[in-house]
Amino acid sequence: MTGVQSCALPILGLVFLMAMLYSSVGHGGASGYLALMALFSFPPEFMRPSALVLNIFVSSIALFSYARNSHFRLKLLLPFIITSVPMSFVGGLISTNPKIYKIILGIFLLIAIARMVYQPDNKSGEIREVNNPLALFIGFFLGFLSGLIGIGGGIILSPIIILLKWGSVKETAAVSAAFILVNSVAGIAGQFSQSFQLAPEIGWMLGVAVAGGLIGSHIGSFKITDKALKYALSVVLIFASYKLLFV
Repeated sequence: MTGVQSCALPILGLVFLMAMLYSSVGHGGASGYLALMALFSFPPEFMRPSALVLNIFVSSIALFSYARNSHFRLKLLLPFIITSVPMSFVGGLISTNPKIYKIILGIFLLIAIARMVYQPDNKSGEIREVNNPLALFIGFFLGFLSGLIGIGGGIILSPIIILLKWGSVKETAAVSAAFILVNSVAGIAGQFSQSFQLAPEIGWMLGVAVAGGLIGSHIGSFKITDKALKYALSVVLIFASYKLLFV
């Protein structure tokens, strides 16, 4: 018996809240779902595939909401996914304990959060030209780690885009949602050649995650300002860094 069967309502409620919070900033929530499944003692073989499936649905909803409100820039996305998709597939093929990578990413996230929060607001609205070679390298690195760890990579991509001023906060959310979506699909494809098992409760979890994603992405893309969204993103990243470092 898995953990959710003995305490179904608490985890379903938490999945709903997690999806709502993450989707509001253009993320799928994989790092949160992994933390919840670990907390409720899910078997390890269920965790990464189940988190990626939830990620795919929630990030799809977030992408649709942000794109519908004209925040999606394909030109900003392309350099990242060219290298990230094949490397996410490769990462999904590898069965290993990625603890060292999680620690490195967790520390990086804390530094990025501090810089993002204390960075002066971009009142001029300056958007810099994307450095394509650097974006290709970032995509290569994040794609491999997303497939290896079982996250979509958006938690790392978002602060990078904002700090480098390659896009506005809402453009960052839209591009992150698309980046998470394609890398989660690639990561799932890589895992199909390995042992691929979903949690028996995935149907219920998916239902509440979709509901949370619909609400959160609508709030993020239509209702709140860029400044408020940046602080919401900081909350999400703090949770994600805690999960990477301690769970």
